[in-house]
Amino acid sequence: MNSPPQPPGTVGFVGLGAMGLPMAANLAKAGFDVLVWARGRVPLDAAVAAGCRAAGRPADVAAGARTVITMLPDLPQVRDVSAGPDGLLAGLDTAAPAEAMDTLVVMGTVSPVAVRALAQELRSFGVTVVDAPVSGGVTGARDATLSIMAGGTPYAVESVRPYLTAMGSTVRRMGDTGAGSLAKACNQLVVAGTLVALAEAVVLGEHGGLDPAALLEVLAGGLASSEVLAQKRRHLADSDFTPSGPARYLHKDLGFVLDSAAHAHVELPLSTSVARLYAAIDDRGLGDLDNSVVLRLLREDNSPSRPHHTSKD
Repeated sequence: MNSPPQPPGTVGFVGLGAMGLPMAANLAKAGFDVLVWARGRVPLDAAVAAGCRAAGRPADVAAGARTVITMLPDLPQVRDVSAGPDGLLAGLDTAAPAEAMDTLVVMGTVSPVAVRALAQELRSFGVTVVDAPVSGGVTGARDATLSIMAGGTPYAVESVRPYLTAMGSTVRRMGDTGAGSLAKACNQLVVAGTLVALAEAVVLGEHGGLDPAALLEVLAGGLASSEVLAQKRRHLADSDFTPSGPARYLHKDLGFVLDSAAHAHVELPLSTSVARLYAAIDDRGLGDLDNSVVLRLLREDNSPSRPHHTSKD
């Protein structure tokens, strides 16, 4: 197989949220010419201040960069910026083939099943899709220490690897298109399950007279220690649910876990239970709070004022 081409000097970037903005800035810091677009003026100005160039429309990004990266919440947003007279696909008609987008790197957390369907659709436009979701949060995005799970052909992933390594410290091809998103679904399963376990431990400890901060300290010093506990310990100890990762996103991601399980005919009892809890968080209007707010949900459900039912009821 031929060696993949060296990436051109310009890379497109669409989606300058809490994680996208520092990721684009790290690409610029690595020496790439980064052409960015976002709906808001404030993130665009911040990206320009970090060394990027601003585009007027998504179409301009696709016309000026062969590789375009999206860091958007889900595939509906990717489709939205791709369609219409100002969308990415419109840019393919306004540039020479050698300069227009031929690779789309989807770095948001999306459905493994749906991203494979998107790849099939875009193939007719001459565009290859690489799904490359990330783990590491805002801190990892800022410090360029993200763990990046890529799905695509070996050639396609190697072609964009220089961009990925500018944003993450771990870059691993997991398989063909959709494999990166499946790995991220597995990651989110573990994160959500661990958060629920920690929240249940705090609730159980509180009902037995334990101080949450002291309990979490000893858990962090033993086998129960984890990166989830390290990052969420303060939230859980102080009941501070100021969002670093909104619970509604984890609810969405758990839907991808269950969809993937159904597609593979696999039963996941823990994932089903955890997904039900995060659905309840959304139902109670708590989805914009931190994903550790599952502790608040469990406290409410175990409140003395809340009726409890036995198996005989």
